[in-house]
Amino acid sequence: MPFEEIPHTADWCLRVWADDLAGLLSESARGMNWLAGTKLANKPKVKHIFETTGPDGESLLVAFLSELVYFSEQENIGFDDFEIDIKDDRLTVEMHGAAQISVSKAIKAVTWHNIEIKETANGLEVEIVFDV
Repeated sequence: MPFEEIPHTADWCLRVWADDLAGLLSESARGMNWLAGTKLANKPKVKHIFETTGPDGESLLVAFLSELVYFSEQENIGFDDFEIDIKDDRLTVEMHGAAQISVSKAIKAVTWHNIEIKETANGLEVEIVFDV
């Protein structure tokens, strides 16, 4: 798993790492699903295209994960397969998923608390705090 939970006093915190920004977004979504204990139905599969712009990787990450929180909360749909394209300040994600069978603990929001994508010797890393 290219992510791990980090102890946090009130909310949940997740450290994620990947080779590039597209991988970091994808693994962040998978980590968020893992934290929430999201289980998806096998069928029927659904597809959704998400597009946004942002001035930096942090903005794209928060917008993308917030879209996933919206679908989980409002549509009872989770996504676990992501085709991510990033060009300049534009993010396009083709997401595939299904209805949620269960969620152990709902994530209310993706926060901006100390979010910073850092370059490391192994690629990119970020810590994300989720409001639960």
